[in-house]
Amino acid sequence: MLRLEKRKKNHRNNNYWVTRSIPKIIAMYLNLVAVVFLLVTVVASDEDSSFIYNGFLSSSQIYLDGIAELTSNGLLRLTNDTKQQKGHAFYKNPILFKNNTNGTVSSFTTTFVFAIRSEYPTLSGHGIVFVVSPTRGLPNSLPSQYLGLFNKTNNGNSSNHVFGVELDTIQSSEFGDINDNHVGIDINDLKSTNSSPAGYYYSGEFKNLSLISGKPMQVWVEYDSAKKQIDVTLAPINVNKPEKPLVSFTKDLSPILNNSMYVGFSSSTGSVLTSHYVLGWSFKVNGQSQQLIISQLPKLPRLGDKQKPKILTIGLPIILVSLVVIVTLVVVRVIKRKKLFAELLEDWEQEYGPQRFKYKDLYFATKGFKEKELLGSGGFGRVYKGVMPISKIEVAVKKVSHESRQGMREFVAEIVSIGRLRHRNLVPLLGYCRRKGELLLVYDYMPNGSLDKYLYNEPKVTLNWSQRFKIIKGVASGLFYLHEEWEQVVVHRDIKASNVLLDSELNGRLGDFGLARLYDHGTDPQTTHVVGTLGYLAPEHTRTGKATTSSDVFAFGAFLLEVACGRRPIEHVGEGETTILVDKVYDCWKRGEILEAKDPNLGSDCRLEEVELVLKLGLLCSHSEHLARPSMRQVVQYLEREVTLPDLSLLSLSSTGLTFGHHEHFHDFPLSYPSSMDKPFHSYSVSESLLSGGR
Repeated sequence: MLRLEKRKKNHRNNNYWVTRSIPKIIAMYLNLVAVVFLLVTVVASDEDSSFIYNGFLSSSQIYLDGIAELTSNGLLRLTNDTKQQKGHAFYKNPILFKNNTNGTVSSFTTTFVFAIRSEYPTLSGHGIVFVVSPTRGLPNSLPSQYLGLFNKTNNGNSSNHVFGVELDTIQSSEFGDINDNHVGIDINDLKSTNSSPAGYYYSGEFKNLSLISGKPMQVWVEYDSAKKQIDVTLAPINVNKPEKPLVSFTKDLSPILNNSMYVGFSSSTGSVLTSHYVLGWSFKVNGQSQQLIISQLPKLPRLGDKQKPKILTIGLPIILVSLVVIVTLVVVRVIKRKKLFAELLEDWEQEYGPQRFKYKDLYFATKGFKEKELLGSGGFGRVYKGVMPISKIEVAVKKVSHESRQGMREFVAEIVSIGRLRHRNLVPLLGYCRRKGELLLVYDYMPNGSLDKYLYNEPKVTLNWSQRFKIIKGVASGLFYLHEEWEQVVVHRDIKASNVLLDSELNGRLGDFGLARLYDHGTDPQTTHVVGTLGYLAPEHTRTGKATTSSDVFAFGAFLLEVACGRRPIEHVGEGETTILVDKVYDCWKRGEILEAKDPNLGSDCRLEEVELVLKLGLLCSHSEHLARPSMRQVVQYLEREVTLPDLSLLSLSSTGLTFGHHEHFHDFPLSYPSSMDKPFHSYSVSESLLSGGR
């Protein structure tokens, strides 16, 4: 019994000590796991704090998103020949940027070699951004001017925690870009904190570089945590790193970057097919990144690798007797095709290069300008849809007849200049072609056609007010860019609903620059022939022949009224009887019922205050005195509600049109245009004046 009691006592003591020891053992085990995990993390961070790629043949650590891809010879191709797309490439593992106790970002450096190849030597996609981001892939970002980096909602948000260096090849006025060939430092925003035209310093002299030259160039990005300074340097790959950086900015990145971040590249395309390449890349935290070995970088595709199809191919004759017959047939066919595709090409046109299209390319693109490819026709020509045979880009080709060569050189020079316009609410003019008595203008194709087909003649699809107001503001923004923001003043001279085209998202884009005139800021436009469309012509334009920004504002006023009312500026209502839209709106306003003039198809589901604003602004822009009309800058401010619309209480209708003053009586608004009313909706002016006598 004593032995049994002793065993029980020992068993109880053992249980007591085991029970007391278990928590201590668990705590020791957890501490050991934490230490091991910390050591693994430090080792992994050290391993991921630097890397180098002399080409991307062995690139399992590269994460790809969007249309980015790795080519068989080791190129990182961020975008391919696809419109309105984006591509991302990131180092797969996060980088530890803050490894100290005070929470400051460590110094880091990176260098990479890039190249941009476009289907056109003077046009391209939107560029490349070296980016430091909290995530891989940049979700919800947009292509085109957003560079695959942000979207309209989050651009500029401090919560982005994004640092980037942009190589931007398109001037976007909404982001304050300095030109269409610059390098900028971006912090949470596509409005660069500092930027510079692309180039480099050599022996104290600045040398320009074209980012879209197709040639490889090297970029160095350096952040000094002690000085809080960011330096960006650019140079051709056959030039050593310049001592003086291209762009510098002092900024503490500690509040911007998180402890661990991802590093990589973002790129996007717009309407022009472009490939953005990265050939090599090196990165390091707390130290100088390794130098790339230029000789080991992969080769870019040769410029001009896309071969155009031959006009004629013939097989070798098998029978000697038939050789003469075959050669004869070939010669006859060549002569016929040369005659078919004959173009007017003078020495002075050589400088325009890619802006001039070959007639045979346009002929095949439009399937021989067949009727089924016809998009529309008007007083100044017929427009056909086409698909370019090699690039497969969709275009709209407008054929304009001309018999005289007088003023042609000046006209083509203006067409080429207009081709450099870049704005989201303008239809890009890609180039031109001349053949015999025809001038062909090539535009980017807009899939939803012109605005007028959604307004008149019982349209199949009716635009709601929100869509119309968005289009109005877009066209106003485009006109403001033409009048004040571009390097020259561009007067469009033919603003109307049929010349406003809708893209795939129903954004309004002003097109048809066949009548546009250019002149330098601060100078007066020259007198020209009166051209435009009846109902949109300003009174002073028909008297003096001068097309100005004010005459464009007058036409825009007519455009505002037709979009809000769903009616043309001038309409036939009976035998020899017409109605003037501005009269009708003025009459409704005079009676205090201006909203009676709105399009009945709009229904009640619209913002009446916006409709009223547009109708009143249309009257203000239709003022007979050009000095009383607002500028397009003011028009944009009114539409954005940044400025209150002026009081229209003194507005009245006189024999000269809308004016300010008190008139007890007035007669029907007379047309000061020398026209017969048998064709009131066609483009008015002598069409021959388009190219004779200097437009």
